[in-house]
Amino acid sequence: MTITVPPEGGLNFLAAPSALDLQALSARFAVLGAPWGVPYGMRGIAGGNSDAPRAVRARSHRHGHFAGHHDFDLDAPLFSAAEAGLVDCGDVAGDHRDLRANGRRVTEAVRLIASRNAVPIVIGGDDSVPALVAAGLEAQGPLHVVQVDAHLDFRDEVDGERHGYSSPMRRVSEMAWVERIIHVGQRGIGSARPQDVADSLAAGNRIVTARQVARDGIAAALAHVPDGAKVFISFDCDGLDPSVMPGTGSPLPGGLGFYDAVDLFTGLARRGVIAGVAFAEHNPALDVNAITSLGIVRLIVNMIGTILRRG
Repeated sequence: MTITVPPEGGLNFLAAPSALDLQALSARFAVLGAPWGVPYGMRGIAGGNSDAPRAVRARSHRHGHFAGHHDFDLDAPLFSAAEAGLVDCGDVAGDHRDLRANGRRVTEAVRLIASRNAVPIVIGGDDSVPALVAAGLEAQGPLHVVQVDAHLDFRDEVDGERHGYSSPMRRVSEMAWVERIIHVGQRGIGSARPQDVADSLAAGNRIVTARQVARDGIAAALAHVPDGAKVFISFDCDGLDPSVMPGTGSPLPGGLGFYDAVDLFTGLARRGVIAGVAFAEHNPALDVNAITSLGIVRLIVNMIGTILRRG
């Protein structure tokens, strides 16, 4: 069965080598495109978010030629793909005739990458993708899940669909290998009902709103993650203020700042073990000067650089 296909456009993330045979993977970090999630209807099969892997790779490619140049975020030379043990595993193959199989392939690809002791860095796709990624990290548990998002995404179902983009954190909370979810960046109004908020809190999860981060700093979120914990980061682009990441379908003012997100990623990398990361809800057609794509690239670079420095 074909699980992954070469990246669209032929540009690999940070100019890293390709590694499409996941069963023979030898790497420390593995970028994986997951364009296809679980749509609510026919229009969602190939929505604007499905173009995100291509856009992020294209924006990252130039970075790959700056290896050895001083990176002021890292306060060190930018690493090369070879130094980091970074590979690009292409995109999870999609089939519009079998939508459930698309989701299963995402989970299987993540499971294979993790089984080879590489950290899966997954670029979606809509916000149904993170739950598919978390399902592939079963053997890596127990996990703390840190969700960056304007919304709670804790609906049980929408029109009978239990795996769409309004429900990933509800599904994640039901996974036996997940200890707790720390929701970070929530603000405004979305699909969550009062009962959804109550249900998440009753399950032992924590909510650190965007306003709380603005008041107390990102340490308010990091405080809920124990030292040494294994962490899965679920990152929805609308968790950041639209001045930082405009290329998303549900922008809301007042989100996290760029360095809030950097400090969250690097703080988690210093205090725990990153088991996997999933980016979602980036719609390149809505972006401005590819700044959202570049923001994703820079978050990944800061995370990898921090892990490499930690050793």
